[in-house]
Amino acid sequence: LLGQILDQWFESEPLKATLATDAVIGAMTSPHTPGSGYVLLHHVMGELEGQRGAWGYVAGGMGALSQAIACVAAARGAHIFAEKAVCRVLLGRDGRAQGIVLQDGTEVKSKLVLSNASPQITFLELIPQEQLPKDFVHRIQQVDTRSPVTKINVAVDRLPSFLSAPNARNGQPLPHHQCSIHLNCESTHLLHQAFTEATHGHPSSRPMIELCIPSALDPGLAPQGCHVISLFTQYTPSVLSGGRPWDEEARNAYADTVFDCIEAYAPGFKASVVGRDILTPPDLERIFGLPSGNIFHGGMSLDQLYFARPTPSYSGYRSPIPGLYLCGSGAHPGGGVMGAAGRNAARVAIEDFRSL
Repeated sequence: LLGQILDQWFESEPLKATLATDAVIGAMTSPHTPGSGYVLLHHVMGELEGQRGAWGYVAGGMGALSQAIACVAAARGAHIFAEKAVCRVLLGRDGRAQGIVLQDGTEVKSKLVLSNASPQITFLELIPQEQLPKDFVHRIQQVDTRSPVTKINVAVDRLPSFLSAPNARNGQPLPHHQCSIHLNCESTHLLHQAFTEATHGHPSSRPMIELCIPSALDPGLAPQGCHVISLFTQYTPSVLSGGRPWDEEARNAYADTVFDCIEAYAPGFKASVVGRDILTPPDLERIFGLPSGNIFHGGMSLDQLYFARPTPSYSGYRSPIPGLYLCGSGAHPGGGVMGAAGRNAARVAIEDFRSL
């Protein structure tokens, strides 16, 4: 249990709760859920520029990372089909992957196919079910994809000024504006309460909030004096109690709750907002193809990691379809902006390609 680990090392409840957020982030779990300690380890085991456990902002926004990868690939001869939805994986008579078919009917032939879509989309939507073993399909259907995350992107006309650390007179960002700011994290009990509400189908009344202001370090993201704020919040269930939909009323009601919480820490925050974009779990699934809105393509619980990701029989990036490989967050080692699953899958695919 994460709570036991933190209790062994720390006395400060706010510190323990702040660390606990990285153990439950993106997961429908509580700090008291068995196995939650691994998710914290997963988030601190990496490094950035030689600094272990460090995180950073991508200059130009997260899309700039995709663009950088695309530019390198194009320089090596890759052909990129942007804004072209994939309809299905093209299979030969021998059942081997031979490319993909786009929704407009275009066929893109290839000796190997690597999918960084979720296992659910890859195997339940892009492959004819009769081509897959029934037990494999059943395992993919049973993957726990519950997600508690609602992402809110906010545009403001000034930096938030927190009661605990008021802004400088010149309005310039202070050190805490350039970090991840954790709110409603005074105790692990608060996180557990927020989790419990969501398990009953109700958005948390005092949600866990991770607030980042990337424009504090990258001014080009917003007009002068203005800023963009990323709010990573939980817990919000994918399905509301009574089967209620996440309509505009429900979206805005939850966002208002989040903004009220921030206002208590930083008076004047609500008045500074000039725009907001609310992405509930169903929105994250619809827009980005994340199953149930899960940012990791599936829970990072111990029963869905290592040799069990996505299934015990196919945890090595290969799939029941020869020539088709899984290289996204649904493969080992799971989620996070690190590229490990893609690199590992590429190595396996190259090994197989050389033996063709």
